[in-house]
Amino acid sequence: MSHAADTTMTASTSALSIPDLETVYDALATAIDQAGPDKAELFLVKLALLNANALGHPAVVQQHIQSALQDL
Repeated sequence: MSHAADTTMTASTSALSIPDLETVYDALATAIDQAGPDKAELFLVKLALLNANALGHPAVVQQHIQSALQDL
């Protein structure tokens, strides 16, 4: 098994449940409102970098970036 496949499996086995995703969504929406329109982009970049660091797999982060760009 390749390292890339290994990291994808690691990421997919720790997927959140729908209720957990809803909790995260609510917290994210509240934080974006709290940051305000002038700082929302900075907040999201900081959050993405913190989460990428916690995830620890650059290839998976790249996949997530591409997935997030779809259907904007």
